[in-house]
Parts: sequence; C-alpha cells; structure tokens
Amino acid sequence: MAIDRFGRNINYLRISLTDRCNLRCVYCMPEDMTFRPRAELLQDDELMRLVHLFAGLGFRKIRLTGGEPTVRANVVELVRQMAAAPGIEKVAMTTNGLLLDRLAQPLAEAGLQRVNISIDTLDPDRFKKLTRWGRVEDVWAGIRAAEAAGLEIKLNAVVVRNYNDGEDLIDLARLTLHQPWQVRFIEMMPFGDVADFQLAGGVSEEEWRAKIAAGLGPLRPVNGGQLDGEASLYQLAGAPGTIGFISSVTQPFCASCNRARLTADGRLRLCLLREKEVDLLTPLRDGADDDELRQIITDGIWWKPWGHQLAQDVIPLNRVMSEIGG
Repeated sequence: MAIDRFGRNINYLRISLTDRCNLRCVYCMPEDMTFRPRAELLQDDELMRLVHLFAGLGFRKIRLTGGEPTVRANVVELVRQMAAAPGIEKVAMTTNGLLLDRLAQPLAEAGLQRVNISIDTLDPDRFKKLTRWGRVEDVWAGIRAAEAAGLEIKLNAVVVRNYNDGEDLIDLARLTLHQPWQVRFIEMMPFGDVADFQLAGGVSEEEWRAKIAAGLGPLRPVNGGQLDGEASLYQLAGAPGTIGFISSVTQPFCASCNRARLTADGRLRLCLLREKEVDLLTPLRDGADDDELRQIITDGIWWKPWGHQLAQDVIPLNRVMSEIGG
C-alpha cells in the first residue's frame, strides 16, 4: 500500500497521456500553447512499467487524462494493457469527446469502463467561444458513441463567469431529467499562465445551485450529502440522472483525497494545486531498477501535502492544467 504521512491510502492514479490537445479552452491553456517535444514524454514501454509498479503498490483505479488523451498514439492498446495489469480494477478517461465517435467502441472493447466528457455548454456559439476551436455537435456525436459502446458516462462542465454561468447551467442540468448521467459542475482552479483569468472568472457552487434550483426546482441531496469521489450529488424530482458539484477551491475535499498524478513527462504530482513533483522519468531512463523506482514512488507519496493553500494565496504557477491532467 502507498500511505502518506496523514494516513491516507493513495490508490487512485490519474495519468496524463499527453500535454497536447485538439481544443484550446480558455480556462485550460493559452491559445498559442507550446507543447513539449515527444522525446521528453513517457514512451509506451516506460509508461506501462510505471503502471505495473503503481499497481504493485496498491493503486487500483486509473484515470487517463491529457491534454486530450485520445490524441495519444496507441491509446487503445495502452488501455488494453492497463486494464489487464494485475491489481488494476478500473480504467476511466476524461476527454473532450471529439474523437469518441470512432474510438468509443474500440476503447470499450479494450477495457475502458467510464468516460467523463467535457461539455461546458450546449450552445454552439458559446461552446466555440469557450473552446476557441470546437463544435459542440462533435461532442454530442462522441457522447452517443460512448452510450452505444456501453460506457458509463459523466458530463463535466467548468463554470466560467460571463461565458456559461447563466442559462447554460440550467440546460445542462436539465439533461439529468431525461438521461441516467451525472452532470458535474466544476469550479475553475488557478494554474500557471492563465491563473489571473481563472481567479477573475470563478463562480461559486452557491451561485450554481441557486440558478439551477430557480430554473428547474429543488435539488435533493443524494447519499446523505456524502461525496461521490470529489462531487457532492443532488437530484431533481423524478430525474434518472444526478447533478454533481465539484468545489475544489472553496470546499476542498483534501481529507479524503486518495489521488496521485503522473504527468506526461514522467513527474509524480502529489497534489493538483501544489507545485511539488517527483521526477520518475530521469531515474527510469538512467537505469534504475524496479526496487529503486518503487522506493522513489513510496517516498514521494509519503510527503503528499495535506491539501492546497489557495486560501493563503499560494497558486501553482509551474504548469497549466493541460500539463497536469486535472
């Protein structure tokens, strides 16, 4: 088991497969983003070696992120190998959905179980404004393909003031009246070069909840108010789906955090909103054996911080979101 100094069992690994993306969302990265040379990123064999080491340390769930994970070459084969790794019980993916129209079925057959699909608005014009390049119709095609492939579906919406903090919230929440999906609204988190924009554009959970309730009726807490992962869940009357609120900035869930992150360039990031990282790529390429790498990982996990320090104005500036994977 990988235990930190606060006694938390860290068993959930979020892996950024690439820092590249086929969108340029305003809350994620600059439009003129410069990506790392591919030689600086974990190669397939290096990545799978680390996956087996993490699994041997008790990690049971993997979530593939990016950038956009579906633009990684061999993504289907990587999912197949991860799903077959001894000890790994669940493989999920967070994606913008643009390539799911052709990838959902092979990914499901390879062992992918769930997709969290980013869709911040249903309005085509506002979607393009938020993503700079995207078409919401392509995301819908991906959602339908994921549904046809039998994948569990959650929808993610990052709420940005003056972009999608009005009727968009109601439109997205309304989907739960007709579909058994979880629609999740996420607070913007400040990172790197876009931190100022993120801080200025934040919208609180209190505002989301009030607007949705005003438009669609009362929200009933699910699970007695206990978190589902990082989300507090609610349900509209008669709805087959649920509405999740993820308020990492204003209502952090650090006490129950069981996550570690592996960046595309081979760093173990111990907290999404803290800069501390442990380099795994360099010792791996310098010939470290499995025991040495395992020790580096367990030592790093031990020093995982309790949580972020945004309330003390400590903002992670060394990376933008697309380089970490969320």
